[in-house]
Amino acid sequence: MVELDQEETVLTATEMASKKKQLLSTAMKRTKWIVVVEREKEERNVIIDKDGVLNFYRIFSQEIPSDVVINVGGASFSLHKFPLVSKCGYMRKLVLEARDADHSVIEIPDFPGGAEAFELAAKFCYGINFEMSTENIAMIRCVAEYLEMTEDYAVGNLVGRTEAYLNEVALTSLAGAVTVLHQSENLLMIAEKIKLVSRCIDAVAYIVCKESQFGLSGRGEDSNGSVNSSLGSHPKPIVDWWAEDLTVLRIDIFQRVLVAMMARGFKQYALAPILMLYAQKSLRGLEIFGKGRKKIDPRQEHEKRVVVETIASLLPREKNVMSVSFLSMLLRAAIYFETTVACRIDLEKRMGLQLGQAVLDDLLIPSFFFTGDTLFDVDTVQRIMMNYLECEMDGSCLYNNADEEYVSPPPSEMERVGSLMEGYLAEIASDRNLNTSRFISLAELIPEQSRVTEDGMYRAIDIYLKAHPALSDMERKKVCSLMDCQKLSREACAHAAQNDRLPVQTVVQVLYYEQQRLRDVMNGNLMGGESPALPPKVNLYSTDFQPVPDELSSIRRENEDLKIELVKMRMRVKELEKSAGNTPPSANKPPLPRKSFINSMSKKLGKLSLFMHIDGVRPSDAKSWAKPSRGRRHSIS
Repeated sequence: MVELDQEETVLTATEMASKKKQLLSTAMKRTKWIVVVEREKEERNVIIDKDGVLNFYRIFSQEIPSDVVINVGGASFSLHKFPLVSKCGYMRKLVLEARDADHSVIEIPDFPGGAEAFELAAKFCYGINFEMSTENIAMIRCVAEYLEMTEDYAVGNLVGRTEAYLNEVALTSLAGAVTVLHQSENLLMIAEKIKLVSRCIDAVAYIVCKESQFGLSGRGEDSNGSVNSSLGSHPKPIVDWWAEDLTVLRIDIFQRVLVAMMARGFKQYALAPILMLYAQKSLRGLEIFGKGRKKIDPRQEHEKRVVVETIASLLPREKNVMSVSFLSMLLRAAIYFETTVACRIDLEKRMGLQLGQAVLDDLLIPSFFFTGDTLFDVDTVQRIMMNYLECEMDGSCLYNNADEEYVSPPPSEMERVGSLMEGYLAEIASDRNLNTSRFISLAELIPEQSRVTEDGMYRAIDIYLKAHPALSDMERKKVCSLMDCQKLSREACAHAAQNDRLPVQTVVQVLYYEQQRLRDVMNGNLMGGESPALPPKVNLYSTDFQPVPDELSSIRRENEDLKIELVKMRMRVKELEKSAGNTPPSANKPPLPRKSFINSMSKKLGKLSLFMHIDGVRPSDAKSWAKPSRGRRHSIS
């Protein structure tokens, strides 16, 4: 009996040891998913089977099968319910619903961040370490919010971890804040919900205003709070080191950042180089400087249109902070993408304000829509010129700067604009589709006081007449009436007198005014009235004009030389008349006098008696200097 009792005791102890070992093994199996297998972790954190299904449990245990399959963003994850529901409030609700319906497959549509984001959240639930960075923190933070991974379900959950990283690392530097903001653009709905976007924008605005010289307390202001300026201008804005970082943002986020910067005191005129940099990067590759309009993807076209309209709305109101070339480029893009009418009108007004700084290429805006019209957009340039003239009449509109100080217009700006428009007329005059009415209407906008000489207008008219040989006489007269023949230079007069394309009346006027000017020269009245022979740099319309001594002395010397030449010519004419009275008709002709400018001009003007009778004007002293004809010499003999 004792032996039986001993055997039963040994058996019982053996069974207890076996059961204890079995229980321990079961416990180890249940807790094995918590332990990280360092060897397999170094090799690969995720194992993908032949069907492309991600199996986390195979990393930790090959014995515990997965009890749920989650489909996210086109990928399937074979997981375990326990680690998921222990940290995710959202997954707990889904598992409960699936258990009631006896489903082992869960679909999560429209998951923020897709399969990549869910993989990181699952790793966190399984205790797998992964790296947080400014590149993925926005995605992880949105996923943690979506899955409700808060402190209510586990201590040190993913929401708390991501918030700590944002506050202590990501949002403390400009590069980090901009990167997080850029990554939030693809998760905008949930990022706006958790106020991640607004926090990033505020961080960027704060750092920029702190670092920039154009912030509220920057070096752009003096001790009295007024902007340092010289000659009524602002400190020249420069592209700071941070401006390049902002160009990666989407246009709507970029706009919100600039608005936040101005709300913190950033100077609006200092936004000019930032806007120019953003526009150049966003519109790069677009052929808006050639002729014609090429096809573009509708979605991309819409995005570019929004970019142009937004940048136009953000342009500073101050004058001279944006270059005319940039405004011209932006206007071309606005026409190309068919932006709103208000956007194009605003850009045209801005160009009109600074038309005095423009060059010819800024006005050569191609016509992108070929409907049998002109090659260049003449109507746009005409509106720009009208805006300039309107602001010229209203000095406060054109010459007030941002400090509300009145700055008098430069004396030569009107002349520069006139010369610019004459060059534009000459450029478009060769277009055969440009009708007479449009040419005339544009030419009539050029103020007369802006044209010291009419050479530029004459050149444009000559090119237009040459390119349009089929014009009627009436149309040619209308075109030629645009120029004042009295203000043509001597070279232009010489060319016009032999120009067969001009109407006869215009040629008569040119010859008459040239003869009148020559008569004034011979009478010593060079200084009287307005003379186009003055140097072009002299402003004839200034009220306080005084010729400089060098110019005055040179004019006087020229006047004396002409008088001497005229006296010599008169003496020579008298000698010829005397010799003609004493020489028989059969005798040889006397030697011709020495050629001079006055002598050559007198030969040409001697033929103008017919024109003088037509106009009812005949020079009183014509007989004293005109060369006698052959018939007059016979009558004397």
